Amino acid sequence: MNIKKIGLTALAGALVSVSANAADLSVTGGASIGFSGEEQTTKGNGWTMNDGITFAASAEMDNGWTVSTSMLIDSSDGGANDIIDNRSLTIDMGDTGSLTFNGDGGSSSVALMVDTTPSAGEQAWDDVSGATAHRYDVASGNSDWFQYTNTSLMDGLTVKLDYVPSDGTTDIESSTAGTISYTGIEGLTIGLGAGEDNGEGASASIDVTVANATYAMDAFTIGWSTSESDSNAADSDITLTAMGVSYAVNDDLSVSVNQSTHEIEGSSDQDSFGISASLVMGSMTLSANHNSVENVGGTSGTDRSGYALGLSFAF
Repeated sequence: MNIKKIGLTALAGALVSVSANAADLSVTGGASIGFSGEEQTTKGNGWTMNDGITFAASAEMDNGWTVSTSMLIDSSDGGANDIIDNRSLTIDMGDTGSLTFNGDGGSSSVALMVDTTPSAGEQAWDDVSGATAHRYDVASGNSDWFQYTNTSLMDGLTVKLDYVPSDGTTDIESSTAGTISYTGIEGLTIGLGAGEDNGEGASASIDVTVANATYAMDAFTIGWSTSESDSNAADSDITLTAMGVSYAVNDDLSVSVNQSTHEIEGSSDQDSFGISASLVMGSMTLSANHNSVENVGGTSGTDRSGYALGLSFAF
């Protein structure tokens, strides 16, 4: 009998047990099925399915910091190699802020702030193929980038800084972004941000500035957003202005109206209008929206509308 081997095995088991007990583990998930359609274009099969399971773990270190990690198993896009998504590691340093390393996925703070107008569904230009969206996508789906967050500088103030290193091929230079949002006045949220996207290749880079304000009063929420994308490529500047209002009919049902205008350099303005509704019943959500876009993608006279219906479940 190998006493040494038995002792080491027992010790290893004890260490694993202590480590597992010291960490908080969670598993959450969701699934949805949707149908979308669009006029004046061949949509094909309008049915889609999304699903994902998120595994998360966190533990407090001896110095008071908290380390957490999260990983999403997601095959919604049907890609053979896109099973692991939104993989991140976060170190929460208390009043010093938190640093997140995104191994895969994640969204830039500037991209999230481009259109913050309240909506029960989607943005006004969604579900219309060829419609121009916002321009700052540098961190969407990128791998190995950093985000710093601090909420301790002042009550109601949140500061975020993004850094996406160059990959030496498509991203010739690194990209950066920063945002500030303030919620210190009841019902009011104000945000400002700026970023430099150098992920457009060697011939183009984009400077983005964003600003927004949202005010909630009783069942109504009103919002305004604007963003300006300045590119060194010809006829590529885009200015987006969006407005929206949502109304909570009750605790479960919400409806909204959204409008946006994209001023596209060298092209016609793209005007979008959308209505949305969502109904929450426990862990199930029913949603619907209809969007109309004039001068799709800046092409004068190309007007089209699209719609989407969705049923989602949270586990």
